[in-house]
Amino acid sequence: MEKAESLSEFYRNKFDWLPDNLKNEMGHFNVFDLQPFIGEKAQPIPYKRRDFYKISLAKGNSRVYFADQVVEVKKQALCFSNPQIPYKWEHLEEYKAGSFCIFNTLFFHQFGNLNQYSVFQPNGTHIFELTDEQLAKIEPIYKKMQEEIKSDYVYKYDVLRNLVFELLHFAMKMEPSTSLDNKHLNASQRITALFLELLERQFPIDEVHQRMQLRSASEFATQLNVHVNHLNRAIKEVTQKTTSQLIADRIAQEAKILLKQSLWNVAEIGFALGFQEATHFNSFFKKQLGVSPLKYRKEE
Repeated sequence: MEKAESLSEFYRNKFDWLPDNLKNEMGHFNVFDLQPFIGEKAQPIPYKRRDFYKISLAKGNSRVYFADQVVEVKKQALCFSNPQIPYKWEHLEEYKAGSFCIFNTLFFHQFGNLNQYSVFQPNGTHIFELTDEQLAKIEPIYKKMQEEIKSDYVYKYDVLRNLVFELLHFAMKMEPSTSLDNKHLNASQRITALFLELLERQFPIDEVHQRMQLRSASEFATQLNVHVNHLNRAIKEVTQKTTSQLIADRIAQEAKILLKQSLWNVAEIGFALGFQEATHFNSFFKKQLGVSPLKYRKEE
């Protein structure tokens, strides 16, 4: 698979310069205005993984390819991308404007784990289409970021972190609430959270020799030091899905990404995802998606 774009490469490719503070111990943060997308020869943002986080406010009709999803933005949207999920913007009209901020994990060191937020989780919502009223609330946040980063205030990066959290929570408040939102975190939820963290830790798969190690409910139960029946009951109670379903869904999601974004052959992808034989991977993929891996790879 193509190597994830680093912050250094982002700056070199886009601006042909590197900020002085790129590798300091505080981590990195920056904010930009999106340049209008004008001209017949303008190219879409490439489909790739980045090794940093990005929150974009984009205006204009566009289509976003996010992992295995395609979302069409009619007017304006807030988009959250992270190092695990590749994405691509395809602009459906000539003019596009907005703002975006970028930051790395180190910028939030000791300030919380970004991956605990649903907008940065693989199965979460990543794109939020905004009404004009919502846009009017979001734009001042980016304006404040622009003002703050240019200031000489000694604690400006604390302010900028708070502004990032404003964007996170604004978006998550737009998500439909679930029946578990107002319940106290119980044992089943804690076990489920630990299981999902273990599952997610195995991705993304970036190297052809990398291999998924935990693939069955019993393997996860052993790792978590709980009985497999206890794990299965807890996950079913919290997610209304079986442990095997969640594992299969996540393997299928990564398989779709690898088929579309890597040059590995089907056998190599299957091996990386824990299948000893390509035929086993083919059968699994067809059961999950209804088509063979090769047919899926050829689809637009």
